[in-house]
This record gives sequence, C-alpha cells and structure tokens, in this order.
Amino acid sequence: MLGKEQQGKKDGHTPFGRMPFKPESGFLSSRPLLVRRLFAFFEARLCAYSRARPEKDYAFRGNFVLRDLIANGESMRTVSLPRGRQRLHAMPTSTGYEVREDVTYDWDGRKRGQTPFTVLQHTIGGTGRLRYENRDYRLQTNDTLLVLVPHNHRYWLARGERWEYFWISMNGEEALRVHKSILDVSGPVFRLQPATIDHLADCSLRLIKGAASPGAASAIAYEAAMALYDDVFGSHAFAEKQSAMQPVIDHINANLDKALPVGDLVQISGLSRAHFSRCFAESEGLPPAEFVLQQRLQRAAKLLTKADFLPVKEVAILCGFEDANYFSKVFRRLYGTTPSQFRTTGMYASLRTPARRGARVWTTRPDAA
Repeated sequence: MLGKEQQGKKDGHTPFGRMPFKPESGFLSSRPLLVRRLFAFFEARLCAYSRARPEKDYAFRGNFVLRDLIANGESMRTVSLPRGRQRLHAMPTSTGYEVREDVTYDWDGRKRGQTPFTVLQHTIGGTGRLRYENRDYRLQTNDTLLVLVPHNHRYWLARGERWEYFWISMNGEEALRVHKSILDVSGPVFRLQPATIDHLADCSLRLIKGAASPGAASAIAYEAAMALYDDVFGSHAFAEKQSAMQPVIDHINANLDKALPVGDLVQISGLSRAHFSRCFAESEGLPPAEFVLQQRLQRAAKLLTKADFLPVKEVAILCGFEDANYFSKVFRRLYGTTPSQFRTTGMYASLRTPARRGARVWTTRPDAA
C-alpha cells in the first residue's frame, strides 16, 4: 500500500493538476542538473503568476482551501494589536472554523459592546438561525451571513440542529465602510461564487496559522473584504440582478395601462420588500415607482406621435394615468412641453428615452404607481 504522498506521486498530481507524464518514468531524474533547475525555476514562476491572479487561481483549485481549513480542525484565533499602535483601516479581530451542536451558541448584536466590528460567516453545513431587525432567516449550506455590531440582530443554533461554518470578524474604518455598502445592496444573507468562498477560507486559514505582523494581518483582512466586494459588485452579480428583475420588468411593460403598486412587484420578484427595492435600483438605475413612471411616459411619447388620432385624454388612460391634468403636469415636467405641443412639434423623433439610465425623473404621487 502506498502512503498519500506516494500515491499522489504515482498518479502524477501536481499543484497544477494531472501531469502528462509520470514522475517515476525518469523524465527529470535522467536529465542533467541544469535542466532540472530550469524546470524548478519555471514551476516557481508559474506559482507566483497564479498567486498574482487569486480569483482565477481559486476558481481553478475548486474548494481545496476550504477542505484544508476543515482538515485543520476546529480552531479559533483572536487577533489583537499591541497597545499604542497606530489604528489600521482593516484589522481582523477573530477567525476560525467550528461545528456547533449545542444551544449555548447564541449571539445578540445588541449585547456585544459598543466597539463597531463586522462578522462574515459562511455556512458549510447544517442550519443556523438569524433574526435581522424584524425578519427571520434560516441559514443553510452555502449561505453567507454578514452583520455589523452593534445592531439589532441575533444569530443562534436551534435545539437539535447542527451548524458548521467558518468566519472572519474585523474592524477598522475601511472594513466597516465596505461591509456596510455590501449590506445595503445584498442584505445580511447571500450566496457567493465558489472561488470567493475558497478565497475567504484561505484568508481565514492564513490568519489561524498566524500572520507575521499587524500589517500582514491587516492585509489579509483587507484582501478578504475586497474578495467579498468583487463578488457582490462584480459583473456576474449585476447580470444575476438583471435576470432576477426581468419577470418584474416584463410585468410592468405588459400592464402600463393598469395600476402597478410596488407591493405587487415585490410579490412577483419573490424577495422581501427591502431586498427587492435594493436589487431593482441596482439593476435598473431607478427605484421601482420612478421606473414605472418613466415607462408610462415613454409609452405616452410614442402614442402621441405614432397614434395622432388618439385624444390626449385617451393616451393618458392607456398609459395608466386616470387624471389627464396630472398626466399633463408630469409630462411637462419631464419633456418641458405639454402633450399637445409635443405631438405637434414632433419632438419624439429626436428622443431615445425620456431619461438616461440611472437618472431620476421625479418622485411620483403615491397613487401613480
């Protein structure tokens, strides 16, 4: 029987995957010393190149680092700076990996002191519970939790359940700012890309094994914060938000002649109201009510020029405005002219959309959307 190390050599595994040859075939051992040194040199350069491209490197390696963190066993490290040191903008306070099965695990964000810090906790297995303000969450495999302390939240382990996770806590002005911006967009529970999870696990493992200095520990904390930031605000995250909002957009465009209360749009999305509003604004560049108003006015502009046989009052009704006077007021505020003047001057030919993406039209009346 071969040991793990010998078995790995026999199978031809390297840090870069399976080699096209078997080491025991004598490929290197039969070569001159200079060739062997050159091979080692280029292998080291390739390793350095991979480290310079962490997101691709972690994606390539799969969840190997997460497995290493688990294999390292349950552990926790508290990081503290010596007194008198200059404050750093991102500093880890604690990190670790645990498997909990007892109900004594219970953290209340209002009872952990007044010094601000954040907790980023990824669920590897089992189930955790979170009450965030007035909403309850059930945390399951691959869910990631992010909270700021002090704050009105509580996360705990329910009786008879098991929770396996790793976490990184940090403080510092920049860490708090980045994590708050993520909370504002994604809420306290979200899912990350596998490569990001592995990257965060690597940061935790390096901190557990011991950073050489406060500066090194701060660099790892900032690296973790930026990995999270890139995942949440990256191009793939934006595409996912757009895709999630598409059924809502389709419903709006198909029903512009009807009332479109935000509550109905929330139900179509399947999200909480707060999360829906954040995701919609992130995807479309406008709050839901303003977006609906923009779409109504865009349809009105088309009808005024393409269907000149329709009275202005009928155009208003077809675009969801029961009050023709209110329609004229809103239309003039946006286009700078009345609907009748707009029709006769042919302004629509020079307009693409009533507002550029991300521009605010104006705040509509509560009953208009």
